[in-house]
Amino acid sequence: MNERIMNNSKWISAAALILATAATLCFPQILNSGENDLAFTNSIFAVLLWGLAFYTLKRSLGTLDFQDRRGLRIAVIFSLLFTMAMLFGVRLDSMENVDFKDIKLWISLPVLTVFFAVLVRKLWDILDQWLTKRAQRPLAEKIVWPLQLREKRTDLISFVIIILCWMPVFLAVYPGFFVYDAQEEYVQVATRMFSTHHPLVHVLMLGGIICAVHKALGSYNMGIACYVVIQMLCVAGCFAFLLSYLRRKKVSRAVYFAGVLYFAFFPVIVMFALCSAKDALFTSALLLLLICLLQIGLHAEEFAASKKWLMLFIVSAAGMMLFRNNGLYAFILMIPVLLLYMRKRRMKLCLCAVCAVALCLLVNAGLKTVLHADDSEKQEILTVPIQQLARTYKYTPEVFDEEDTKTLHEILPEEALRMYNARLSDPVKWRFENTTFQKDKSKYAWLWIKIGLRKPLSYLNAWWMTSYGFWYPDAVVNVYQGNSVFTFTYKDSSYFGYEVEEPGARESKMPWLDEIYRRLSLEIWKEKVPVLSMLFSMGGMFWLYAFCFVYFLYKRKYQMLLPFYMIFAVWLTVILGPTYLPRYVLMFWFGLPLLVSMVLEPLADSP
Repeated sequence: MNERIMNNSKWISAAALILATAATLCFPQILNSGENDLAFTNSIFAVLLWGLAFYTLKRSLGTLDFQDRRGLRIAVIFSLLFTMAMLFGVRLDSMENVDFKDIKLWISLPVLTVFFAVLVRKLWDILDQWLTKRAQRPLAEKIVWPLQLREKRTDLISFVIIILCWMPVFLAVYPGFFVYDAQEEYVQVATRMFSTHHPLVHVLMLGGIICAVHKALGSYNMGIACYVVIQMLCVAGCFAFLLSYLRRKKVSRAVYFAGVLYFAFFPVIVMFALCSAKDALFTSALLLLLICLLQIGLHAEEFAASKKWLMLFIVSAAGMMLFRNNGLYAFILMIPVLLLYMRKRRMKLCLCAVCAVALCLLVNAGLKTVLHADDSEKQEILTVPIQQLARTYKYTPEVFDEEDTKTLHEILPEEALRMYNARLSDPVKWRFENTTFQKDKSKYAWLWIKIGLRKPLSYLNAWWMTSYGFWYPDAVVNVYQGNSVFTFTYKDSSYFGYEVEEPGARESKMPWLDEIYRRLSLEIWKEKVPVLSMLFSMGGMFWLYAFCFVYFLYKRKYQMLLPFYMIFAVWLTVILGPTYLPRYVLMFWFGLPLLVSMVLEPLADSP
C-alpha cells in the first residue's frame, strides 16, 4: 500500500514537473511583449513562476478526482476557451491579426489548456471547502438582521448614502458627463428632426428635459444637470432594490454593506451614474430583470403567483429593450431558455415575455409615427460586414475583381475605405451609402458572401478586432486614440468619455476631484496596477462571470443560471457592435454584488 502511494506520488511529481515546465515555456505566448523581448525569458521571474507552477500543480494533481469526468470536461472546455481568448487576444492587441500558421500558437493551446484546467478544478474544490466551512459556522456566530421595520429603514438609508456619496463627484464634474451621442440626441429634440439611430424614448427624455429647463431658466447646464440628477435617483433606486432583495434573501450584513460601499464609491459605477448616455438606464432595467430571473430560478411557483413580480418582469424587460436596440435581440434570445426552464407555468411566463416585447414594439412604433422619425439608417446592424469588407479591401485588394470593386464603391466610397480603423468601425460606417444599399440588398449581400469565401480569416480578424476587448482581459481601451473632441484629444486611453459636449460646458465646483475622474477616464495608470486593473477590465469581468457560471454548472445548481443566460445574451449582441467600450457591458459592474451574493450566500435556501 505504501509502495503504491509512493509510486503515485512519483508519477504526480513527474507530471507536475513536465506540465509546469511546458506551461512556463508557453507563457510568453499570452504575454504582450515583442518577439525578442527578454523581460520574461531572461529573468528570475520566469524561475519563480516555474517554481510556483510546479508546487501548485503537484498539490492540485495530488487531490484531483480523475473519476469525476464531468467536472474535468467542464474545466477543460472552460480552460480551452480562456486559453484561446488569451492567445488570440495578445496577437490582436499587438499585431491586429491572428496568424493561423503560427506554430507557437497551436503548441501553446493544448499545454496551457491542461494547465489552466487543473487550476480551475482545484479552485472549485477550494471554493467548495470554504463555503462548506462558512455554512457550518454556529448560528450564534452568524449576524442576524434586525426587525423588519429597521430592515426597511436600512434600505432607505442605503439609498441616501449612495446618493450622498455621488454628490461630491456630481459637483466636481458639474453639470455631469454629457457625452456619447448626447449632443446628437439633444439636437433631434431641439430641431424636431428625429431618427431611429438612437432609442427614441431616451432621445425624448434627454432632449426634452434639457430643452424644457433651458426654456424655463435659460441655462443648458441646468438642463443637463436636471437630467443627470433624475438618472442618479433612478439608478440608485435600482441599486437599493437589489440590496433590499439580497437582504430579504438573508445575505450577511458584511456582504450587504460591502455592496452599499461598492455602489457608492467604485469609479465605473459613479462615472456612468452621472453620464447622460443611455447605458446607465438600460443597465439598471437589465439589473431588475436579472433579479426577476434569479427569483424565477429559485422560486418559480412563487414568482408566477405574484402579480408584483410579473409586473416587474414585464416593465424591466420592456425598459431594457426601449433603452438600447440590442436589448430586444438579447431578450428574444432569452425567451426559449425561459420556456424550457418553466414547465408548470410556461404559458404565463410566455405571455409576460410577449407582453414585454409587444410593449417595446408598440412604444417604438408609436413614437416613430408621431415624430416622423427617419429609419433609413442600417449601418448599425451592418457594422461587422462593413468592417470585414473594409479590412479585406485594405490588406488584400487583389481578391476584388473589377466588378466587385465597382459594387463595393457603390456602398463604401474609396474615401470611406481609406478611413479603416481596425478597432473602431465608425470612420467607415458613417460613410456607408444607406440609400444605395436599400435599392438592392441582395446584390451587396452576395458581394459580402463572395469575398468572405475567398478570405474567411480576414473576416474573422476584422470582427475580432472590434470585439476582443470584451473577452481579452489584458486589452487596453484605446479605440479613440488620436480623435479630437470638444475639449481634448484622446491619447493612451478611451476608457470613458469624460466630455461635456455642447451646448453644455464643464463648471467644476471641486477641480481636484474632477482631475481624479479625468485621469481615471483618459489615462492608463489604473491598468498599470496589478490585480486592481482587472476590476476595470471588461475581459477580466467577463471571465469572472464565466467562471462562476461553470462553477454553478459543475455543482448542478441550475436554478442559479438564468441570470447568466441573460447577461451572455446581451454580451453576444455587443460583440457584434462597432467597438469595445465599458459602456456596452456595464452590466458586469452593476451586477457584481448580485454575483458575489449568488456565490457566497445560500440564496437558494432562502424563502
